[in-house]
Amino acid sequence: MTAPNHSRHWALDFTKLLFSPKMLVMVLTGFSSGLPLLLTGSTLKFWMREEGLDLSTIGVFGLVGLPYTLKFVWAPLMDHLIPPFLGRRRGWMMMTQITLMVAIASVAFTNPVTDLSVLVILCLLITFFSASQDIVLDAYRRESLQDEELGIGSSLFIYGYRMGMLVAGALAFFLADQDSISWQMVYVIMGSFMLIGIFTTWFAPEPSIETPPPSSFQEAVVGPFVEFFSRPQALLVLVFILLYKIGDSMGSEMISPLMVDLGVSKTEYATIVKLFGMVALIGGGLIGGLFVYRLGISRSLWIFGILQMISTAGFSVLALVGANTVVLTAVIAFETISSGLGQTAYVAFMASMTNKRFTATQYALLTSLMGVPRVIAGSTTGFLAEWFGWEVFYLLCTAIAIPGLLLISRIGKMEANAGKEGQSEKFKGE
Repeated sequence: MTAPNHSRHWALDFTKLLFSPKMLVMVLTGFSSGLPLLLTGSTLKFWMREEGLDLSTIGVFGLVGLPYTLKFVWAPLMDHLIPPFLGRRRGWMMMTQITLMVAIASVAFTNPVTDLSVLVILCLLITFFSASQDIVLDAYRRESLQDEELGIGSSLFIYGYRMGMLVAGALAFFLADQDSISWQMVYVIMGSFMLIGIFTTWFAPEPSIETPPPSSFQEAVVGPFVEFFSRPQALLVLVFILLYKIGDSMGSEMISPLMVDLGVSKTEYATIVKLFGMVALIGGGLIGGLFVYRLGISRSLWIFGILQMISTAGFSVLALVGANTVVLTAVIAFETISSGLGQTAYVAFMASMTNKRFTATQYALLTSLMGVPRVIAGSTTGFLAEWFGWEVFYLLCTAIAIPGLLLISRIGKMEANAGKEGQSEKFKGE
């Protein structure tokens, strides 16, 4: 009789946590975080390809995402300086969200062909403000959640994140395919969606932490790195973060140009992504949180990493058979689900590795590495696709993911100290 009681209590605790106000904040701030990414990524690249820009230019344009890989440089400022309104975390959240809204809407005054240099500057501003928002949102999430809440909290943040990407992707494509709506107008509409994050920040509570923040700018800059690199196998953690999603990230960079080359319409692509993206968001987010909650981070990383590889290989099949609706639907749906699941465990892993005294800087360091494959390796994807063709390109992306998977067994056994006793137990599962 004890097992059913234990199971019932666990289910009640999970349900209560799932529908708590703090988890609603996780979903809505996740939306605010996910919205800007595609607006300088695949959505913009679709527009650029439609305007006739070549694949090499489109691929190199991915370098506008460099701020995502460098955000640890200015993260100490956001750990140390406290804005004069709304508090240490919410003040920064509000400022980055307002500037993002303005920068995204400003793209409406450009054209990818005639105003490419201006578009580059605006996209750099968007990625800088977006990276800055991510710094403070990651810190807010880590400081608002208990250790045992990180799995479900991360999954719901990713749920919101994917919903933001869905709006910036599927909805943007659908709107742009209407005769009465131009791509410029689409970016005005997308900018207005940042109001969701702004209102959430206004009403959300400021997190309280048990340890004091850095007392000086020097401590804010030096302390996070000294504390992190004093841990055993700290470099192994960084290498793992760099490699785990590299294949998935590189493959995702060229999905929109592939759709154009296959002759898929914006409406067809948007409908498939919207329909099955919502299924993935509703089911995949909860499944990801449950896996991490019950199996632990290490086992979840294994399972989700393998699914990511399979989904990447699916695009080789799609490129081979062409714009077959059934294959297209299956590949897009599976990629959306597996990528979201992998991101859930990935984000939970990084959150658990931070010391709450230096949350913003340490999390920024880890997520900066997460962005390297998308920006640096992603900038080569246009050349690789032109050289090898779509089928071989996606098989190459699949193979590149293997080294990251092989490191999971070592990550799961490591004796890491993230500033609190018993940290390594999170990576062993139950």
